[in-house]
Amino acid sequence: MAYSYFWKVWLTPNRLTEDILNDFIAEVSTVGKTRRNEDIARMIKNAGAEWEYESILDMLNRGDRMRKQSLLEGYSVQTEVCHITPRVPGNWIGSAAPFDPKKHKRTCDCSITEDMRKSLENVGVEVLGVKDSGARIGLVTDVTTGKTDGTLTPDGDINIDGVKIRIQPVDGEGIGIFFVDEAGTETQVTQPLSRNEPKKITCRVPLLGSGTYTLKIVTQYSSSDTLLNKPRTLTYEQPLIVK
Repeated sequence: MAYSYFWKVWLTPNRLTEDILNDFIAEVSTVGKTRRNEDIARMIKNAGAEWEYESILDMLNRGDRMRKQSLLEGYSVQTEVCHITPRVPGNWIGSAAPFDPKKHKRTCDCSITEDMRKSLENVGVEVLGVKDSGARIGLVTDVTTGKTDGTLTPDGDINIDGVKIRIQPVDGEGIGIFFVDEAGTETQVTQPLSRNEPKKITCRVPLLGSGTYTLKIVTQYSSSDTLLNKPRTLTYEQPLIVK
């Protein structure tokens, strides 16, 4: 089928299926693609409308205000794109229970119309790949010397700054902080972490021999209460040196 439109989507891990590996959900990429009344008014004008741009924009804004007022008055609102209905979710104990803003929420539900649903048949979907989580190791500081040039003091502490670097679970198999030498041999940090936060870790450097090492963090931390389905490996780009 030849599609008239395309949505570009990123894949992100599905947090609801911890026991299933490589399970993803799609997220439509809309960054920089928000249209407001100013943009819609310009589209209407460019499509050949005889009214002035300012008049079109004024009518769109007036329409929004009237739809807002209608919802506030308890009406549902129907457009060619969606149906909006006011709703008050929450538990009501007893048939005479009053409204309690601490228990009940005032909101609106929005559902697309049948016409919009049929229009979506003209949309194709292009998968861009797995979305970058943003997790990274940004800087390593030798606490003993205060240097950030990559030199390490064995049996001394280092501060690791970054994004989403918290070690979780702390006692997980294969989870932790590792120093990898040029031969590929890994030495894991075994001392308890004195700081283990999403943006900063403080750990004790093992008694490493002289040489060049790569710092590697393996964690299932995901910035929420749910762990990643599988461990994420972060590697520090700057080589670390023990003299």
